[in-house]
Amino acid sequence: MPRKIARILIALRKLRRRLQRVDVLRVWTLAVLIGAAAAYGVIGFRFAIDAVSSLAFGEDEGGVVSGAASLTTWRAWAAPVIGGFVVSGILYLADRFKWLTGGRGQGVADVIEARAVTGGHISLRAGLAAATVSAVSIGAGGSAGREGPAVHLGATIASILNRKLGFTAKHRRALLGCGAAAAVSASFNAPVAGVLFALEVILGNYALSMFGPIAAASVAAAIVTRIHLGDFPAFAPPDYGAVHNTIDVPLAALLGVFCGLVASGFLQAVERMTVSVREFAQNRNISYLLLPPIGGVIVGFIGIFYPEVFGVGYEAVTKALNGDYAIHLLVILVLMKAAATAVTLSCRFGGGVFSPGLVIGAFMGAAFGAGLSQIFPGATASPVYYAMIGMGAVSGAILGAPISTTLIVFELTGEYGITVSLMVAVAIATLITQWTCGRSFFHWQLSRRGYDLSEGPQGIILKTMRVREVMEKMPPGSPLPADADRLETGQSLGAALAKLNEAEEHGLPVVDAADKDQIVGYLSRVKALAAYNKALIDEHIEHHT
Repeated sequence: MPRKIARILIALRKLRRRLQRVDVLRVWTLAVLIGAAAAYGVIGFRFAIDAVSSLAFGEDEGGVVSGAASLTTWRAWAAPVIGGFVVSGILYLADRFKWLTGGRGQGVADVIEARAVTGGHISLRAGLAAATVSAVSIGAGGSAGREGPAVHLGATIASILNRKLGFTAKHRRALLGCGAAAAVSASFNAPVAGVLFALEVILGNYALSMFGPIAAASVAAAIVTRIHLGDFPAFAPPDYGAVHNTIDVPLAALLGVFCGLVASGFLQAVERMTVSVREFAQNRNISYLLLPPIGGVIVGFIGIFYPEVFGVGYEAVTKALNGDYAIHLLVILVLMKAAATAVTLSCRFGGGVFSPGLVIGAFMGAAFGAGLSQIFPGATASPVYYAMIGMGAVSGAILGAPISTTLIVFELTGEYGITVSLMVAVAIATLITQWTCGRSFFHWQLSRRGYDLSEGPQGIILKTMRVREVMEKMPPGSPLPADADRLETGQSLGAALAKLNEAEEHGLPVVDAADKDQIVGYLSRVKALAAYNKALIDEHIEHHT
């Protein structure tokens, strides 16, 4: 008898290993499909932005600055205003039909939330509605980036493809990262940066089990994008001359300090303006549907004088790299682009912050380099060199993703000669931003929804696991006395443990929010702690395998 039991156990272990190998094969296969599908989604998203931009400015997204400069004053001003009304209409329909919550677009922070809270689930309707809002916002001149919405779209595609295939929560999170990596890869033609962005920003770990399928998805997306759009960097900077490491690296460190201060100021401006706009609307009973047109009025007014603030801004970056702007204009553009982006995001236009960070950084670095060329002619590298460093330093500090941002700049420019200086500047800028602001843009967005990811896995588990998931269900019984302590099914595990400690009880009855006097379950302290410990162990295994 013991031998038969041993044989059965051995057979079960072998079967489990085979099933695990099958799961790995399924994950890798789906990762490649997600990569290709996300690439086509991003290509379609970019075409949609170009179509709106052509209607608004007579040029596609790559020529917005030139197109806006050639229009009459009123026509250039009207483009983001009309775009704001269209965005309001989409938000109204999305809110009425429950496609988007809270009357706002979605981006990278929502993907992080899906990974941490909902097990990788993103609604298809929410993904399509958010992409539509962002395409109209950016194409009509809103000062925002396309990469954040693209990441959300890629993650949506991943969520839809893996939803009904019976994957574990770990695999669903990995596949969500596949969609995000594919979107970054397709947006920037940057497959390496796509992998690291998904691991660094979306998943928050570098587990080996996650790396393989995410790399496969990123490569598949790059192949599809290169077939349809070509294989070349987004920017082709001119030659920046000789680099003197003994001089230029310390100067790059100094630029990193300035970029960190600029990134901190930008983050604080966006945060404060968002809060101020919300309070202004609430105090005066103004519907959120009026905010996009109001934002369009302000952005359009800035764009009349400085069309460089319109849209993603890559044409302005190319001009800055080519030395087309004077120092004083570059400094003004740093301020105007930051202000226009803060208005755009706070007034519920769709879009991300990575491209504005690149643009602001390019202006900042070009101004810094031009100033050095005038003070020390011929002794330092050209302004182009510092413009590329500024791109990485500001955007990396804003995103809180120094590793993937550094690689994105490499793959955007094709210039690896700036390696040492770029890493130094990005590290210093990120350090200053974390010291002054304490968090990245995405973590600030999540904190407004009640999630503090800086607390690590233990904090996330306590805030996202609900009482209904761990309680012992009970049949309906006698009503609970009005003065009796109780827990609610929708309470977080952390709140439930705090309540148990406060009541000094080993367990408490659980009621539903709809009927707070009717007992539907019971949660003991032992069961709550056991569920918490198991979730911690599972999280640890996922992060280290």
